[in-house]
Amino acid sequence: MTATTTDQAPQARLGCTTGADGRITFGLRLAPGTRDPRLLIRLRPKKGLPERIRHSLALEAAEDGHRTAVLPTGTALAEGRWDVYLTDGPDGERRRLRPGLLDLRALVDGHTRDRSGPVAVRIPYATKDGYLAIRTWLRDAHAEAGPLTVAGGALTVAARLHGAEFGAGAAVRLRLRGTGTERSVAPAIADDRRDFTFTVALAELVAGPGAGVWDVFVRPAATAPPVRVARLLDDIADRADIHVQPAVPVGGTVVRPCFTTGNDLAVAVTPAG
Repeated sequence: MTATTTDQAPQARLGCTTGADGRITFGLRLAPGTRDPRLLIRLRPKKGLPERIRHSLALEAAEDGHRTAVLPTGTALAEGRWDVYLTDGPDGERRRLRPGLLDLRALVDGHTRDRSGPVAVRIPYATKDGYLAIRTWLRDAHAEAGPLTVAGGALTVAARLHGAEFGAGAAVRLRLRGTGTERSVAPAIADDRRDFTFTVALAELVAGPGAGVWDVFVRPAATAPPVRVARLLDDIADRADIHVQPAVPVGGTVVRPCFTTGNDLAVAVTPAG
């Protein structure tokens, strides 16, 4: 089913339906006679830098009078945030689009499906100012974080590796952001060489440098590149303010597992109070 709406441009609302394979189907209703309407999807540039990457999709007329466009799985989207515009022709004036119905049901159980590398994730969402955008990740390999448990002065994380398998010399590494300080723990690896758990003592993160943010990686084998541990495989584009973990006092500090603005797993250590 393609999500659509009856709003008219320039207040047109763009609905979209996601597929389990990453395909996104867009739909909207435009005023009769609209010439060569297209969707422009552009990678939001970093502040002060020019726009560099964009894709243009033709909006085809459907039998019910709606216009539809498909972003296929074969179109690679670099990791970041993509803004969506309505244009008249490839070089026409751009108009931001409000989201209509976002049918993301196919993404909800995405963590239950194995992915081969590179791991590509696309999640449509409404921005803080109410426009439609797409959050994307594109990684050679990915470790999907599952349940997080804090008990007995330790953090235990269950996760699953996608796009890679474990070999000899595997290790989980927590890296203190902005420094060269690391803590390393051995993962407990399941027989399928994909599921794993690891436990880190909170006192280990408090000792030494003190306050800071520890980013979490797993190295599947001694010679393999590190893989970020994150939670990406569902329908939530921004979970930093949604999945808030309880804080745990450790000495004169407070330790809290958290997800970053990029949905990566981290552990924040802050002074108590």
